[in-house]
Amino acid sequence: MSYSTSLPAGYTALITGASAGLGAEFARQMAPEAGTLVLVARRLERLDVLKEELTLTNPKLRVYTFVHDLNDPAAVEALIAELKTKEIAVDFLVNNAGLGDLGTFETSEWSRVQSMLRVNIEALTALTHALLPGMIQRKSGAVLNVASTAGFLPLPTFAVYAATKAYVNSFTEALAIEVRPHGVTITALCPGPVATEFGDVATRANSGRKFGPVKALYVSAEQVVREALRGVKKGKVRVIPGFQVRWAALLLLETVPTPVKRLCLNLASRINAKPQG
Repeated sequence: MSYSTSLPAGYTALITGASAGLGAEFARQMAPEAGTLVLVARRLERLDVLKEELTLTNPKLRVYTFVHDLNDPAAVEALIAELKTKEIAVDFLVNNAGLGDLGTFETSEWSRVQSMLRVNIEALTALTHALLPGMIQRKSGAVLNVASTAGFLPLPTFAVYAATKAYVNSFTEALAIEVRPHGVTITALCPGPVATEFGDVATRANSGRKFGPVKALYVSAEQVVREALRGVKKGKVRVIPGFQVRWAALLLLETVPTPVKRLCLNLASRINAKPQG
């Protein structure tokens, strides 16, 4: 399903997880068209460096930086309150912040599991809930939720992360139908492997398990963001960047019956079994 969308000239965009990886790349590619960028992340130094870069290359661009850890529900509430206080009306929300955890569920630290639930699901949902009514009232706007192809499969050793992204996929699909009459688009970005800090952060210290997807499936951050923004402009509900990833996801993952996928995952899990970590 897709339908056209239109953002106002010089739109205001909010990007979470903006200090690195896809978030920073979204800021760079959106800067020439946006009038205002609201960058949210935990690391002030990186946000300041990015702000300087963006304003040097785009002198008319207004950039706000907000330092918040979206793992803290109070920080999410504070961010929403700051937007209201500064009267920042967001036209384009990019829910990019997210994290993973590579390893078996029973050996995971609960604090890490809780962080994934809070950032990948709760913060994304709260920000959408806070900003979507304004878009509907103005009858224009867009929300881009960064999901993952991992959300198409129940992934052993990535169980909670994949489940959070399945939520994002489902949430996006439902909202897209709800807001279609109001001139607002909701898009799920479902990338495969991307060369960002994600793999390093997801890998546990002193673990034998390493984040190492098939190299042929990697897509650059630049291409992921470029295809995502093009998809939003076209009003697409789902964007899977990279032909090779798109082919694998659509032809293999979504058409193969669940019992067959379960069998394949069981076999792969046995072949790749390593000491717990």
